[in-house]
Amino acid sequence: MSELDAFRAEVRDWLEANCPAEMREPVRDEGDVCWGGRNWVFKNDAQKAWLEACVAKGYTVPDWPKPYGGAGLTPEQTKVFKQEMKRIHARSPLDSFGIWMLGPALLQFGTEEQKVHYLNPIARGEIRWCQGYSEPGSGSDLVSLQTFGDEVSDPVGGDHWVVNGSKIWTSYADKADWIFCLVRTDKANKYQGITFMLFDMASKGVTTKPILLISGNSPFCETFFDDVEVPKTQFIGEVGRGWDVAKYLLGHEREMISGGGAGGDMVSIGGAFAKAFGKNAAGELDDPILRAEMAAFDVDVFAYRAMGERFMDMWKTGRAHPASSNMMKYVGTELNKRRHELVMSGGGSDALEWDSEETKGGARARGWLRTKANSIEGGTSEVMLNVIAKRILDLPGG
Repeated sequence: MSELDAFRAEVRDWLEANCPAEMREPVRDEGDVCWGGRNWVFKNDAQKAWLEACVAKGYTVPDWPKPYGGAGLTPEQTKVFKQEMKRIHARSPLDSFGIWMLGPALLQFGTEEQKVHYLNPIARGEIRWCQGYSEPGSGSDLVSLQTFGDEVSDPVGGDHWVVNGSKIWTSYADKADWIFCLVRTDKANKYQGITFMLFDMASKGVTTKPILLISGNSPFCETFFDDVEVPKTQFIGEVGRGWDVAKYLLGHEREMISGGGAGGDMVSIGGAFAKAFGKNAAGELDDPILRAEMAAFDVDVFAYRAMGERFMDMWKTGRAHPASSNMMKYVGTELNKRRHELVMSGGGSDALEWDSEETKGGARARGWLRTKANSIEGGTSEVMLNVIAKRILDLPGG
């Protein structure tokens, strides 16, 4: 048995012993997703036990170094771990913008003190983060942002910035404990005048207002800063060079969003439709056109997963194109939208039912409408295509 095979056997045994049966069931609603944070209330004992077991093992962030709360797994071991999680349909023990976005940026740009201070609470699910990037009028063009931080030297309160401005489309800002935020600290320098700040959402002067979406849910917020005091120690990278950190983080955000495209295939969904809406003599979904569309979708999903693995392997060896995340983001979000379109087509008029939040009820229509934002958040599909055209295909600009 090779070392990797031995590790797989170890992980398999650990999962069987520690992953509760409830944590192997499909996610049915928002409460089934553990976000952690100061105010998080566990849905049940199984959710709490699963998080605690993974935290103790470092499995909420398996590829992070052990001093920062991870398990210190190699890329090969991390891949095996994810395969074994998928094999038993284990839920993620912790969903977190701190893990998906801020963590990689801290690992790349943070000081050793910052890594120890911020990454361990993220890995343990103690701090829930939100992202302060987009502003009214500054979405895709982030360098035009108008949230300003003015320096103040206070012999009593210490050196700090006073931040004023607003952000929009701040996911879960009303539930977050801290925010990683782009703030202009030099009004004269467009690209080199932005600082990547970290501050507590409980700070005086921070307010949020939820934005109701067409799906009926409200994960996004407007976020307002009125004379918010941020200590001069709470920034990542260099003062005025926050755009470097922001661009790096955007790549990881786009990988996160693109992950929806690699989600469930249509085989099991098609089987459920066949049972609910009629099947032919072969036990297949009765509609041959829809059946063919589902099969074509599955082929594209499998191709996308293979492309994703190739990109990740290239990224780890430094051979990936810097704009590869743009390609993954575009294809992944379009696939996710297409998946939900097929779900709606298979469900027919019954899929338009709205009032129920159950998996077979209102969640279908709400989920379908929610995917419309996939091609906007993290950079619009149009912007992604422009980047691909210019940076990967070397096409001339208009």
